[in-house]
Amino acid sequence: MTEEANATRGTGRGPEAGAPGAVDGTAAGDRAAGATDLRRVGIDPDFWYPVARSASLSRGKVRAASFAGRRIALYRGDGGTVYALEDRCAHRQVPLSLGVVEGETLRCCYHAWAYRGNGRISQIPYLPKGAPRPPRGVRAYPVRERYGLVFVFPGDPALAEAAPLPVLPEADSPRHRTMMFARTVRCHYSFLHENLLDMNHQFLHRGVLGRIHPELLGYDTDPRSVEARYLFVPSGGRKDRGAGLLSAEGKGGASTPDVVTIRTAYPYQTLQAVPETSGTAAFSLWAAYVPVDAEQRVSRVFGLLMIAKPALPGALHAAWPLIRRFTERVFAQDRMAVEAEQRAWDEQGADLNQEVFPLILDVRKVLRENGVPLAPADSWATACADADGCADAGRVTPT
Repeated sequence: MTEEANATRGTGRGPEAGAPGAVDGTAAGDRAAGATDLRRVGIDPDFWYPVARSASLSRGKVRAASFAGRRIALYRGDGGTVYALEDRCAHRQVPLSLGVVEGETLRCCYHAWAYRGNGRISQIPYLPKGAPRPPRGVRAYPVRERYGLVFVFPGDPALAEAAPLPVLPEADSPRHRTMMFARTVRCHYSFLHENLLDMNHQFLHRGVLGRIHPELLGYDTDPRSVEARYLFVPSGGRKDRGAGLLSAEGKGGASTPDVVTIRTAYPYQTLQAVPETSGTAAFSLWAAYVPVDAEQRVSRVFGLLMIAKPALPGALHAAWPLIRRFTERVFAQDRMAVEAEQRAWDEQGADLNQEVFPLILDVRKVLRENGVPLAPADSWATACADADGCADAGRVTPT
């Protein structure tokens, strides 16, 4: 579901005895002497990350966003193009997100300095004619819009053009309807990857999904990804009506097992559910976990839930409120759990959990080895100020 070079796939390792990361010694191995604590690893900025919903940014409006402590001012010009600038005026550091959009420029609310979409200063109203202007403005981030989301490229702008956006054909398909999520979760992004990939936590959702027995069918891993396949077997208990509607139980007429495939393909995550009696996916989920603060202990979760439309016209529209209620209930339970994990990490000052599931040990390795060292947010501003052509980072034309 992403435009990426596929590394050599793994060998389908499961939790069998003798497999790499098998139960014996896993806890010690994950916290081996000298190993970097995953919760202190930053996410790689050289990818496209959603930072806002397109619908939240109308023409002539500006709003604040953030990526790993880097404050970003998003604004949509009168022509409809979205721009992303460092959210601090070069003059007195007042947030540009408090400013005013004029045509394709953004004017600071304080002394009315105006900036073009490439970050360069276009006007200082009170500066005498012919007087020298500051040589640099503010950093501009490459921007693209896709699937109803505003993506920015917070890393090296020279890499932006070649970096792929997620490929989600279901989001553009008339045979699917997409439900969008944007929520703040107070935890490191790695906890969110682990939560979705480790389906052994279904006991948490017993009041919503009933009793579910998740059977791990197998998984593959490579240096940039982990993909797991589960068989979800219902074993009784009351299920939220929205759960049945989402998993298209009407196709088989009864509650049937689903094959659920979950994939962390750095830095995104996907899930697909296929009813055993159908053979086609009832729904697919794409999720991105975007760090908000410099320490990356708060994440902004953006999700696209793409649901196949049933043959009966209007049926999905009628079911939409129930499906939304169900997904919100599940998300609330997951958020409670991962935020509790983060609080424990904060209190302990380290990751002391005793992990025994080889699949999670492997995804931790992927996240650790593809991440970057945490850096203070101000270091980016300093680097930008010291670099020639800072304001020429520019934008990528929306596609």
